[in-house]
Amino acid sequence: MHLGELTSMDARPDLQTDPTGHGQSPLASTGVQAAGPVHANLTAPQLVAHAIRRGEGRLSADGAVIVRTGVHTGRSVTDKYVVDEPETTADVWWGKVNQKLPVARYNTLRQRVLAYMQGRELFTQDLYAGADPARRVCVRLVSTSAWHTLFARNMFIRPPQAELAGFKPDYVILHAPDFQADPDIDGVRSSTAIALSFAERRIVIAGTEYAGEIKKSIFTVMNWKLPAEGVMPMHCSANIGADGDTALFFGLSGTGKTTLSSDPARALIGDDEHGWGPDGIFNFEGGCYAKVINLSAEAEPQIWNATHRFGTVLENVVADPCGRLDLTDGAYTENTRACYPIEYIPNAELSGRGGQPKNVIFLTADAFGVLPPIARLTPAQAMYHYLSGYTARVAGTEKGLGSEPQATFSTCFGAPFLPRRPEEYGRLLERLIEQHGASCWLVNTGWTGGKFGTGRRMAIGHTRALLRAVLDGSLNHATFSPDPFFGLMIPRDVPGIPNEVLDPRRSWADAAAYDAQAADLVARFEANFATFAGSVGDDVKAAAIRKAALSLPARG
Repeated sequence: MHLGELTSMDARPDLQTDPTGHGQSPLASTGVQAAGPVHANLTAPQLVAHAIRRGEGRLSADGAVIVRTGVHTGRSVTDKYVVDEPETTADVWWGKVNQKLPVARYNTLRQRVLAYMQGRELFTQDLYAGADPARRVCVRLVSTSAWHTLFARNMFIRPPQAELAGFKPDYVILHAPDFQADPDIDGVRSSTAIALSFAERRIVIAGTEYAGEIKKSIFTVMNWKLPAEGVMPMHCSANIGADGDTALFFGLSGTGKTTLSSDPARALIGDDEHGWGPDGIFNFEGGCYAKVINLSAEAEPQIWNATHRFGTVLENVVADPCGRLDLTDGAYTENTRACYPIEYIPNAELSGRGGQPKNVIFLTADAFGVLPPIARLTPAQAMYHYLSGYTARVAGTEKGLGSEPQATFSTCFGAPFLPRRPEEYGRLLERLIEQHGASCWLVNTGWTGGKFGTGRRMAIGHTRALLRAVLDGSLNHATFSPDPFFGLMIPRDVPGIPNEVLDPRRSWADAAAYDAQAADLVARFEANFATFAGSVGDDVKAAAIRKAALSLPARG
């Protein structure tokens, strides 16, 4: 079928019913009164055709859809709001992460977006979040953009055709990327607004073309819903071995969650968001959203291949006039992204589920070059590092950063998506680790031999080798020694890994400079954790990093 045929077959203004043939309105429960065409639950090829017809993007040489997201090339964290409703206000973690939006202001914003949508061509998609049927959320997206609808279709779990007939949304997303909010009228900060109503179960996204807002708004919903059910929502990737052993990889953007969980020897459960409950692990999503700047076929073949496939959405990726990609070019942003269905990864676990985790791995990209490449954590230390959520950002990866690395502490490795207090998630994780006896590890994918600018990035081959030793159980038999700065247990010897790599102090040419930099990072950890000191147990307090506990090692 030609592109023009795909476009014309369902561009009619009279298309107002669900294509299942059961007569269900695609706008039921949304509040939208459409006067223009409505395209419901289209397939990926149909959405690609509409995106090209509407000039929303262009095709790569391999058939991926290349799009630009305008001024917003990442999440607009200062424009996210939670509606302050009587039913939920006592349980929300209010502050910079969850800004209050009065009900009246939200109602105004929602009605203005509904009015904006009324006469426009609309695309709807019914999707699941959560591979566990007992825990899933039914999501109905209504968007004015075809490519964003394709993004959502790639990103979430696509119901079987038979289940679309009786689909009833738990949450509705009203997505109007070109609508400009008005601070004076809508009570928001700028022309961009992401507003979540937990009582009304509705999300309004306006004034940003960055598709990650769709994905992360539903992650926030899962972070709200699941703790009340005794299920742990997690910002982590997960994979499973041939023997059924499940591993979790927590980490912020740029630490390697997607890269390290995409292992040819293990089945990928998911690359970003999961729940942990009585029956084990389940993916929230049906797709992947990989950062692709400097992606190479040699180092990350699975993600590379997925990036070069029909139906993948490429955000802000540079291509020549023939559609050939240049993944090394960050002209638009360093945060270039590929969104593709998880089945594009050859050995994906398509059930989206795994058993109780055997290993829990916290990833950090330490740009100061002082953390070891791997360390074993006690359960109390795991709780401490989970609440700390440390990584570092460096110049060249984000706009507006100076020449020096910046320490970043994002509690639970996902503070922007936590509607409840961090301690609530921390207690859940601590209980599950203890209940199921999971081993916990801290892995530094950042710098060694010096900080950013003088040291070098940890070799991905070393990181993969260390993780293999964790996952096959051989590292449990190593001899460990305590690190004097951070209280971490570091293996003395791992086959194939130079000892000076295992001990970060030995990797520095100037040991005194290492000591000074390590002491500086310890002070940062200490200052950050002061926020939680009054709400954690004595075991976690004892595991906390403290300047007073430092004693420099004797070195020959």
